[in-house]
Amino acid sequence: MENHPKTFTKVKSYVPFHGPCDPCPPIGRKYYRTPPNLYVGFQQPSLPQFSPAEALMKGTLWPVFYDFYENPYKKRRV
Repeated sequence: MENHPKTFTKVKSYVPFHGPCDPCPPIGRKYYRTPPNLYVGFQQPSLPQFSPAEALMKGTLWPVFYDFYENPYKKRRV
């Protein structure tokens, strides 16, 4: 068995296939996010909850299922 710890990340990446006869330049590495519910096997009955007003703003009632979306196209303020 390997002694390497598995690194958990919600951001995954891949390199699209670029054929030898493709006239376009290669795209490069593409990134995507996976939702947190993929990593929860079942929903426990005693999960903590957001308040109703906060749940409406976040889009979910349970903090374990909340994933902040950062717009990659929006310029960051310095």
